[in-house]
Amino acid sequence: MKTVKQLLSTKSAEIFSVSADVSVLDGLQVMMEKNISALLIMEERKLLGIFTERDYARKIILQGKTSVDTPIHEVMTALPITVSTADSLDHCMQTMTDKHIRHLPVIQDEELIGMVSIGDVVKFIIEDQKQTISQLESYISS
Repeated sequence: MKTVKQLLSTKSAEIFSVSADVSVLDGLQVMMEKNISALLIMEERKLLGIFTERDYARKIILQGKTSVDTPIHEVMTALPITVSTADSLDHCMQTMTDKHIRHLPVIQDEELIGMVSIGDVVKFIIEDQKQTISQLESYISS
């Protein structure tokens, strides 16, 4: 069973975050610059929440708020669901499916160490399956 730790070892360790008092517009600017669809909201080293494109659509646009005047902490998803490095990728996929979310911050020893997306999980599983198929084909042909 593949784990979050194994997945994290294959991707950049960079974590994109902003503080809780920045405007939604500033958060969206970071998301655009980094080409990401979710942004972690942090104070010091503590995870406060996550802000996603879905939060923007549902909590800004549909509620008639403005990106310039709204602090990101008012519309973030507070206390997001997290996973640990020991969790399996199957657990991540099941959690994302059940909770209708696409991003899971990774916590180890009460510290944020990364984030995995549904895209990360699917890509990792596909690559792992390709490698397994290649090994089986090699074994069969020898």
